[in-house]
Amino acid sequence: MQFDVIAVFPGIVGATLEDGVLQKAREKGHIRVRLHNLRDYAEDPHRRVDDYPYGGGAGMVLKPEPIFAALEDVLARFPAEPSRTILLSPQGRRLDHGEALRLCRFERLVLLCGRYEGIDERVREHLVDEELSIGDYVLSGGEIAAAVVIDAVSRLHPGVVGNPVSVLRDSFAEGMLAVPQYTRPAEFRGMKVPEVLISGDHGRVERWRSEAALRNTGRRRPDLLDEQTTDDRAAAAGDEPAGGRTVTQE
Repeated sequence: MQFDVIAVFPGIVGATLEDGVLQKAREKGHIRVRLHNLRDYAEDPHRRVDDYPYGGGAGMVLKPEPIFAALEDVLARFPAEPSRTILLSPQGRRLDHGEALRLCRFERLVLLCGRYEGIDERVREHLVDEELSIGDYVLSGGEIAAAVVIDAVSRLHPGVVGNPVSVLRDSFAEGMLAVPQYTRPAEFRGMKVPEVLISGDHGRVERWRSEAALRNTGRRRPDLLDEQTTDDRAAAAGDEPAGGRTVTQE
């Protein structure tokens, strides 16, 4: 999968690619990330990419000319289909697991990073396919948001995460939060790992994990259970399922 990032400070995104899962994914060729400095497309000899807003007001606005030039150059030099051009913006649709899955199906994502007071509206109206937000707050620029999108989408691409089963058990993958995790030692300062996890009974372990995921979700994110059954909501609250039904994992 390919990512093209157009930004005023592309180095912010680049720093997130030098370690961990994304570094290995790039080395193995599972993903390709190209960073494009918006200032390289400025017509101004001082490489200026922003200007004062018409009508007055605080802050500066990113100019349309360098953004149009950058996107046209990227699309011409690195053709890829299907492709999607996305503006990182607090006004966009919220990124969640479902959105990451949808975006993973594209061959390439072009990520436009806003900065300063905003971006010229003509860019939004004529260049981008959609807008995406990582939350209801404002960042200094879209570079951090672009890095989040790359990470969230890349790890769903085959081969990026070493053990694909771990992706299937991630929070939100099945509409719930992930289960609590434990590792050695089995007892630490009097705190013990649940006996079922060291029992060697794989059937019991799977049942425990399914029930623990429900309880964990019910306590921390009950909104995720809106479409669950009454029995599931009871299990999430720590009650016995109606009729004594045991919740098992598909």
